[in-house]
Amino acid sequence: MASTKKLFAALKRRGPHRVLRGDLSFAGLPGVVYTPESGFNLPGIAFAHEWLTGVERYTGTLEHLASWGIVAAAPDTEKGIAPSVLNLAFDLGTALDIIAGVRLGDGNISVHPNKLGLVGHGFGASTAVFAAAGMPAKPKAVVAAFPTVTKPAAQEAAATLQVPGLILTDPGDPMSLRSNAVELARAWKTATLRAMPKAKAGGLIEGRRLARVVGLPGADKDTQKLVRALTTGYLLHMLTGDKAYRDFADPEVDLPKAAVMDPFAGDPVDLENKVVALLKP
Repeated sequence: MASTKKLFAALKRRGPHRVLRGDLSFAGLPGVVYTPESGFNLPGIAFAHEWLTGVERYTGTLEHLASWGIVAAAPDTEKGIAPSVLNLAFDLGTALDIIAGVRLGDGNISVHPNKLGLVGHGFGASTAVFAAAGMPAKPKAVVAAFPTVTKPAAQEAAATLQVPGLILTDPGDPMSLRSNAVELARAWKTATLRAMPKAKAGGLIEGRRLARVVGLPGADKDTQKLVRALTTGYLLHMLTGDKAYRDFADPEVDLPKAAVMDPFAGDPVDLENKVVALLKP
């Protein structure tokens, strides 16, 4: 675990690559793409945003992934008060098709079609599950950070998945009332559920949010560092096979501030309360 702790600490900081920013609209999809400065056959992900949130609120996270060698594309669609989870899921698939189908940058950046993943936050986390279930060529991994309830329910799509997944939940946050993390983990047999009692479910969003007027929380830098580290380590192992990061994808290993949680251990509310009590210092 000592080496894993060092890796975790390193992954909380930006990686070694200089980052470039591009526009997905060149291919007909509103959104952005962040890449390392160069590299062929890179891993790539499509990222789905939270409710009432545009992709500009995830600039730091997308840049972080790119700085560690992962191309990150994010559709900037379905941002209204009543977004369609299915439409955004379709856009995620389109984003992956774009980054895997063309040379990026000045032609010296490419994404390998067998190194693709999906990442989402809140509403976008559940959207990523729908996208994975609907893609003919399945992604290699999915990260669902603090997933929330959607209509239709993401559990229905999750029950069909054999794709490995990482679900992050915050048992002590008031936003857990909107969470479907435990239910999602029960339906998704190949996913690992990790509890993050030191994180805030809405804290991954950067900057001030208009959504705060309806009671949604603002940015939390500690949450951003934790989620970025966990997501990056998981993707580096799952998408590239880098054995140095295998613990980040091991359902038997408790990572710093992210213990593995058994979704079948009891009632979801009681279970999350027990995890909070267990992990308190």
